[in-house]
Amino acid sequence: MYKILISTFALFLFVACKKEVEELPPATQTGANTFGAKVDGQFWVAKGFGPFPANDILEARMTGTTHLMINARNFASSPNESEFEILVSGITGTGTYQLNNTVGLPASVSYGYYVKRNFSPENEWLTSATYTGSVTLTRLDTVAKVVSGTFQFNALNIYNSPQPISVTEGRFDLRLQ
Repeated sequence: MYKILISTFALFLFVACKKEVEELPPATQTGANTFGAKVDGQFWVAKGFGPFPANDILEARMTGTTHLMINARNFASSPNESEFEILVSGITGTGTYQLNNTVGLPASVSYGYYVKRNFSPENEWLTSATYTGSVTLTRLDTVAKVVSGTFQFNALNIYNSPQPISVTEGRFDLRLQ
């Protein structure tokens, strides 16, 4: 009896974890803690749980008064996982900001980053002066601690060239930490 119950439960978990994403989260501005995009036309949403309690699926934080860092992770198919990191610098309020620099440059740059990994990175894509994008902040409320907006970018794989990706229809509605 216990073997049947355990087998049924394991099968349920397997099926539940493999559920395909069929739509993006709604575009809201309430701090709903949602993040989604299309990566090369395939739906991507933050989901799962981190391997350690400190690994939040979604993080948004202001560093200083003009830099916004967003991290969104998908740990649902561990050990294969993926993550977005978006840094927007020079923020003066709501509006559109360009993602046109790569990681490792001075802190005044903005970039889009996407990684697929199996414990360690297998592929990493970065924006650059050639592969660019943008983030449009539709709500930035540091008192209520809510940041919302949309994004899109093209990025080039730094490991397996050239393999560019296209990230479209991105949206987020996050609580600032």
